[in-house]
Amino acid sequence: MSTENPPPGEAPRPARRDAEATKAAILRAARHFLARQAHADITLKAVAERAGVSPPLILKYFGNKDAVFARVMSFEEDAEALLDAPLEDLGRHMVRHVLVSQREHGSDPLLRIAFAPLQGDHGDILRANFRAQVTTRLAARLPGPDAGLRAELALAALLGLGVMFGIARGTDVRSTPVEETVERYGPLVQAQLIPRA
Repeated sequence: MSTENPPPGEAPRPARRDAEATKAAILRAARHFLARQAHADITLKAVAERAGVSPPLILKYFGNKDAVFARVMSFEEDAEALLDAPLEDLGRHMVRHVLVSQREHGSDPLLRIAFAPLQGDHGDILRANFRAQVTTRLAARLPGPDAGLRAELALAALLGLGVMFGIARGTDVRSTPVEETVERYGPLVQAQLIPRA
């Protein structure tokens, strides 16, 4: 165990673990499993091992397995970051956000919705959260007719990119600089956000 250097004459104190970083690691581990197996088959022990923590620490931070997965099944925080750009640059921003999330954090802000069929009743929760927290929220920002359809088409394009990068592991997509992909793919997403003339 690492310790902080104590003042002279005092015993060493354990280094404080960054609680937010630990919580984030736990949630990333839970997302990893949620994308690969049914909720009922995921154990706190497996999540803890993947996150590099003890199961009691998960209980300390979240209370129980259901509380962990309630956070993982929510898209609220992800939608906040995904949609945090002016409408005229939103397509490029969303593409950049998906790619940077995958490359730097090893997670995609939307991709877990693709695994809803694995989750039984929990899949219904994922779908309802995605609809309310992402699709409906994006549609509310879009001017003109067919905002719901355009929001769904834009998100479909982002999900396709996420699948190619994170699941299919497309070698060219993964090796291309983020900004080059943003310039190529961002206009495709942006085209859905703007009403047709």
